[in-house]
Amino acid sequence: MSLYGTNVEYGLHCLLYLVDQPEGAAVSSRDLAEFQGVSPSLVAKIFTGLQKAGIVESGEGIRGGFRLAKPPGDITVFDVVRAVDGDKPLFRCREIRANCILYADDPPASATRGVCGIHAVMLDAQERMFDALKARTLASLAAEVDEKVPARFVSQKKKWFEDRDELRRTPARLRSQRKRKST
Repeated sequence: MSLYGTNVEYGLHCLLYLVDQPEGAAVSSRDLAEFQGVSPSLVAKIFTGLQKAGIVESGEGIRGGFRLAKPPGDITVFDVVRAVDGDKPLFRCREIRANCILYADDPPASATRGVCGIHAVMLDAQERMFDALKARTLASLAAEVDEKVPARFVSQKKKWFEDRDELRRTPARLRSQRKRKST
């Protein structure tokens, strides 16, 4: 069982595509969904959370879509996790130590006082994980991803989004005229 769902992964990938967009350019959630082969409604839901958290902002109309609300170096992976999946603890202590058969229905206070030892370990692990997520930004993640991807794919990605932007800006009437001329 994973702690964070696939929505976090999709959200991070979508945001990485926004990192290198030209100043003021916006990308539609539909284009982001199509580029990754996922449901447009899923991406729209993810971006609703990202917008509420102030990670992205949206524009209306033909130039509409999403863009980062702040520099990618100011957005941590932790910010994205919280925006997409909420404030989930790593571990939910059920205080089962009070259920020990030896205690019957009256556990001694000394056995249940304070934080459970198991819970303490999990809280420590959670803090370390949160620190690791806070230490990574979209900018650092984007740089790492770009190093691993062949340059031709980076340029193809950029062109794909530029073509989609051009398509959105071109009125339907002109698109159909261009299409007739090309056939």
